[in-house]
Amino acid sequence: MIDRETLLEVFDIAAQRRSERRRFMKIAGTALAATAGSTMLAACGDDDDDYQPAPAPTATPTPSASLPAGDVDVLNFALNLEYLEANYYTFAAFGSGLNDAFTDGTGARGGVIGGRRVAFTDASVAAYAREIAADENAHVSFLRQQLGSAAVAQPAINIDGGATGAFTAAARAAGVVDANGTFDPYASDENWLLGGMLLTDVGVTAYKGSASKIANKVILEAAAGILAVEAYHSGLIRTLLYRKGLALPILRTNADKISDARDALDNSVDDDQGISPVTINGGLASNIVPTDSDGIVFGRTPGDVLNIAYLNAGAVTSGGFFPAGLNGNVRGSTAG
Repeated sequence: MIDRETLLEVFDIAAQRRSERRRFMKIAGTALAATAGSTMLAACGDDDDDYQPAPAPTATPTPSASLPAGDVDVLNFALNLEYLEANYYTFAAFGSGLNDAFTDGTGARGGVIGGRRVAFTDASVAAYAREIAADENAHVSFLRQQLGSAAVAQPAINIDGGATGAFTAAARAAGVVDANGTFDPYASDENWLLGGMLLTDVGVTAYKGSASKIANKVILEAAAGILAVEAYHSGLIRTLLYRKGLALPILRTNADKISDARDALDNSVDDDQGISPVTINGGLASNIVPTDSDGIVFGRTPGDVLNIAYLNAGAVTSGGFFPAGLNGNVRGSTAG
């Protein structure tokens, strides 16, 4: 598990970013209200070597008893997915998973199969990994606070890159590797990005698909905020794959294969999209954001999300990244 010092480092990264944003907005507001001779750029250039980030704000828990049962189910479904993402990114960035204190709750608590630190060769990618890990840990903490005693425990999670790992099973199904090949998402920067695309794209569509089921307006607003963060993560990962794919076209090919495999699993609608460029008004355009014709990201039902998470197009309750299934009332995938 991730030790206390590393956990504090994870949350400090998120806290520092929030504090810097607040500081910028305060300075920007002062600059805008100043005389015409002053500028925002000048204000932002002030010396502030003694600046220290404020501690992370403590979220105000919403007692689960005050939430509609449907909202509790939606949040617990999201919490299961956040357990998966948080462990993947935290292992990759820091070499260990979630602290045990963030994994207890109702239902059977499961362990994590696989996961290890990535020896990143690109310092920027390593920095992105640490930021995403911090965000995903914060999501787990936030959802658990809102749910209180109704929060489900972390289920058994498979994020292994070996022959029997969920990532290998997904890569074989997608044709990224052959039937006897393995896919290790911790072996390189590029593999980590492909593994992140597989998971984070699904997270975005999961929040989008669940939004209409949330009754509490405060929770809906929070879920919209988490969706936005997941979308930033997804866009960043897809952008990196697109740019690296200029020199390594196999990256784009494999990203497209992952997209096609997800489409084959979740339903009969061809709504998932890879990252290969498209033509718009006769010119080449990137495909960083998977949207519909109205420029809106599509959503997946919980059943469709679990088709991908379980790596099974049928109606099942376990498999793939969740070998014993999810904890909570939302557990089953749907038959395509």
